Amino acid sequence: MPTLGERLTFLQAERQLLKKDIAAAAGLSLMGYYRYERGERQPPADVLIALADYFDVSLDYLVGRSDDPTRR
Repeated sequence: MPTLGERLTFLQAERQLLKKDIAAAAGLSLMGYYRYERGERQPPADVLIALADYFDVSLDYLVGRSDDPTRR
């Protein structure tokens, strides 16, 4: 199963987004976002929710527990 960092990288590339815009939408510094993307840190629940909301995907998809991105 993909890691959170792999999902973040995939979603960013797929949607042609800038890391700085993703970070800002989730209330993170750019360096904080990089750390999550590289797997150096694990985000708290509120950040995971903000990222899932921004990408409009389920939390399970974002963290690699499911291959279904739809929210139910």
